[in-house]
Amino acid sequence: MRAAAAPLLIALALAACGRGGEQQNQAGAKRAGASAAAVAGVTPMAQRVAVLAILNKRNGIVRNVALHPGQSARWKDVTVRLRACEATAPWEPEKLTGAFVQVDIQRPDRKWARVFSGWLYKESPSLNVVEHPIYDVWPKSCEMTYPTGPAAAAPVTSSKASSATKSGGPSGTEPPVPPPVEVAPSTPPPSAADNNAT
Repeated sequence: MRAAAAPLLIALALAACGRGGEQQNQAGAKRAGASAAAVAGVTPMAQRVAVLAILNKRNGIVRNVALHPGQSARWKDVTVRLRACEATAPWEPEKLTGAFVQVDIQRPDRKWARVFSGWLYKESPSLNVVEHPIYDVWPKSCEMTYPTGPAAAAPVTSSKASSATKSGGPSGTEPPVPPPVEVAPSTPPPSAADNNAT
């Protein structure tokens, strides 16, 4: 029993330390791509196009790059690699556009270091953030197609008449509406001099 539990504990420890997360994220991206491709009519992962924005915080320049999954773009000392992109189907109630992105930065010693690997969402940028002092990356779109979805459900409409019984009368009868009250022209309030005259 201990021999079987040891690998599980090691995997949990690595996951808790943040190690091994890249492999898990890559596996998640592959699963997401495989599940969407399995549906007939969905754009295969290799044919999708994602537009990513790269912000250089030093000079405020934003560069938009269009990438297919598996492609990367290098801009000065940053490399952004797109592994997958997804967009919810048009008939889904919540619209999400996500991209699995890896960001590598060239350090001063000329070695490359991965500073981010994970899903980024256009509609929820704070859900997963590229935390880097110089660069920021976010998805802008993911171009893909879906087969025709389920028929749009007819909107539920309600009538103004309530099925609840009205208080003070038999059900189905409207309470009488009182006639409008006519208001006589008002006279100005008495002045202070009039009140003190007595």
